[in-house]
Amino acid sequence: QLQLVESGGGLVQAGGSLRLSCAASGHNLEYYTIGWFRQAPGKEREGISYISSGDTSGHYADSVQGRFTISRDDVKNTVYLQMDSLKPEDTAVYYCAADELGASLEGVHYDYWGQGTQVTVSS
Repeated sequence: QLQLVESGGGLVQAGGSLRLSCAASGHNLEYYTIGWFRQAPGKEREGISYISSGDTSGHYADSVQGRFTISRDDVKNTVYLQMDSLKPEDTAVYYCAADELGASLEGVHYDYWGQGTQVTVSS
């Protein structure tokens, strides 16, 4: 069974940076699309980034374009999300997810999910 564990969340001031990690166990990630999602209290889950198998660059929602960067290290079986120029509206629980078949920012397509890591950006 594929398991995903997020880490790297925390409290940061507006304009600061965080680097989230998504570590996988049970199966290799090299053939999966990996996505990052977030959900703030009272708001719907938002897909913010994904990277497909074999890709060297990712895809981004408009809300994070130019500020966040997704990358994957298949040897380490880990996916990262570098978050720069953080804003208070980025405050949310961040989840990584894996999909063996498709590639999108829609969470319904993803079969495996981590438990999330809290990111809080203060003003």
